[in-house]
Amino acid sequence: MQKIRALIASPRVLRIKSNGWLYKCAGIRWIMSEESGNAQTKPLKRVEEGNGESGENGHIRKKLKSDVEQTGDDRKHPKRKVVLLLAYSGKGYYGMQRNAGSSQFKTIEDELVTALIKSGCIPDNHGDDMKKMSFQRCARTDKGVSAAGQVVSLKIWMIEDVKEKINSNLPPQIRVLGLKRVTGGFNSKNSCDARTYSYMLPTVAFAPKDNGTENSTAFRLEPETLQRVNRLFGSYKGTHNFHNFTSQKAARDPSARRYITEMTCGEPFVRGGAEFAEITVRGQSFMMHQIRKMIGLVIAVVKGYSGDEVLKRSWGEEKVDVPKAPGLGLVLEKVHFDRYNKRFGGDGLHECLEWTEEEQAILAFKEEHIYPSIVETECQEGSMTSWMATLPIHDFEATAKGAQDKDRGQDDDEEEDNGSDSAL
Repeated sequence: MQKIRALIASPRVLRIKSNGWLYKCAGIRWIMSEESGNAQTKPLKRVEEGNGESGENGHIRKKLKSDVEQTGDDRKHPKRKVVLLLAYSGKGYYGMQRNAGSSQFKTIEDELVTALIKSGCIPDNHGDDMKKMSFQRCARTDKGVSAAGQVVSLKIWMIEDVKEKINSNLPPQIRVLGLKRVTGGFNSKNSCDARTYSYMLPTVAFAPKDNGTENSTAFRLEPETLQRVNRLFGSYKGTHNFHNFTSQKAARDPSARRYITEMTCGEPFVRGGAEFAEITVRGQSFMMHQIRKMIGLVIAVVKGYSGDEVLKRSWGEEKVDVPKAPGLGLVLEKVHFDRYNKRFGGDGLHECLEWTEEEQAILAFKEEHIYPSIVETECQEGSMTSWMATLPIHDFEATAKGAQDKDRGQDDDEEEDNGSDSAL
């Protein structure tokens, strides 16, 4: 009677003995040897091509792509694609994005990469070439701009207590508030459907132009003025050509058309003895300086430097001189992944990229680090008051290429995000 015996030497090795012949499949090639029917079978050493390492019983184990590129005890930590929810105060930093080789201008990513290396999440050489860890930020924020809901995607070694260890190597004004596993091909910028920003400003910005600024902390916004402000902000909703609200963008450039879903100003509140208000704007993506110019133009209209019609004219092809509000007060509040959540959030393998459980931590961080920094800096430096003094030099009634060129060379270090060229 023919006897067939199968021995499993490893998950990828199969031995079959039939009629005195021993067949062995190692995933690379078949090995066949003849044995006598009554002879004792001797174990054959597994043969594979390429580099490998000896495993149990002298067999060679071929390295897989999923194996960790580490040595020693770190081998037990797998490398996984994750997203980190970041909150930070932008004061004192030259923006979010890391500039390799430029240690003079410290950024948020400089601090993050250092913390990732110190905590054992990435090897040292990944800090010099962030592509090695598939790093991608959802939105770029520049000098002085803060974030309560920035999201970055990257590959890290999943060490124990990973979030706590990263935070232990970060300064207190930067925190990882959440971490979630994502699909291998996830890209935080390209997968983002929309971004929500807030802009906190003193309400004296909406005072009439003939109102003195000697005692700006005593100003209180009238309900009628707030209603007008929201009516003007509401006109931004929809798709418009925002080529006048950024730099170096031609009037007929298709990428200048942006879709805004929400823009409102909330009720005033008092902090540090002065009255402030918070503007919220949500859109698919924003170009350089776009949000600050949208706010700056509305302030100019409310103060009486131009009529309401300038907003519609600014969406036309002619050049319009649009003032740019200060960068202080701009905060990246939240990024949205609706398409990703719909496709993968309910598949039983991945989590929805919503941060409901982290909301209290986000609010606590804003109260401790972001709001006090904005209020203190505004009260001490008066950035909004100083900027309002420049409004009379703008020409809102005629084309103003010269004025825009002048504005283009000033203060190009604060802006919203770099989702400007993504077709979201």
